[in-house]
Amino acid sequence: MPPIPSPIVEADHLVYEYPGLRALDDVSFRIGAGDITALVGPNGAGKTTLLRCLAGMDRPLSGDIRIAGIDVVDEPRRSHRAVGYLSDFFGLYADLSVRRCLAYVAAANGVADDALDALVESTAHDLGLGARLEQRAGELSRGLRQRVAIAQAVIHAPRVILLDEPAAGLDPEARYQLGELFLALRARGMTLVISSHILAELETYSSDMLILRAGRLVEHRRLGAAPEALAWVELHVTSSLHAARSALTAHTAVSAVETDDTRPGWLRCQVHGDADARAALLGELVAGGVGVAHFAVVREDLQQSYLHSLARTRDTAAPGAGEEPA
Repeated sequence: MPPIPSPIVEADHLVYEYPGLRALDDVSFRIGAGDITALVGPNGAGKTTLLRCLAGMDRPLSGDIRIAGIDVVDEPRRSHRAVGYLSDFFGLYADLSVRRCLAYVAAANGVADDALDALVESTAHDLGLGARLEQRAGELSRGLRQRVAIAQAVIHAPRVILLDEPAAGLDPEARYQLGELFLALRARGMTLVISSHILAELETYSSDMLILRAGRLVEHRRLGAAPEALAWVELHVTSSLHAARSALTAHTAVSAVETDDTRPGWLRCQVHGDADARAALLGELVAGGVGVAHFAVVREDLQQSYLHSLARTRDTAAPGAGEEPA
């Protein structure tokens, strides 16, 4: 990933170990202000551990973390003013009203008493909770409790919000509304890092993808900005599919070929080089007798990109890296 000017989140050579288990193994990355980063990876990849380290909840064995210029490792309490954190299994005070839940968290994060009421009102309004302020948290639906938890995470106007599986257990409508909320928070100038297994929904609002596997950083890149020198091309051939696949597999500019069993005659291949290289490949296919009815660069969706990244590294996982405890 190209250098990010003035990153708001900086992690350098993070190592975290549970007894007999390395959950983070030399993890380094930068996140730019205003980005929404999808943090993805298999179960036990180290995602929750990474978020807890970024939030100043856990101290890494070694490495450095800076958020909004604050050294999280050396000054975790100070960093909490710049960070909002929603854990996977969040808790609310069920017997408190929504108003009191928000006021309590705001006060705990240093909001002045004379600013509390106005801040609670504005935050509740922004998150669609204005009509629920006097209702007890324990009486709310799962989706509304999730909104209260997010309101607690953002009420002190943090620069960075860390969310661990925020859509877990929500119905499709609530998950859609959550995605709209994330975009609204980004529009307010906040930077989000979101861990989730629901890749199709992450794609609707994420600007970047960060993949962990067995505690190691597999890939960190901008979404929707595949490098010009490497692209996936979709083809529809009217001649022999076997001949087309053989020609593509043997070509020096092609590094991967996939057939689509659901659509006869369709293939995908990964081509190295710029537009001229792809044009030359098409010309060689036609000159070689392959009938090509369709030839176009396709953008990988988030799930395809994630699976291809994991496939490239599946056989290179470091010995000793492993899953984090349940």
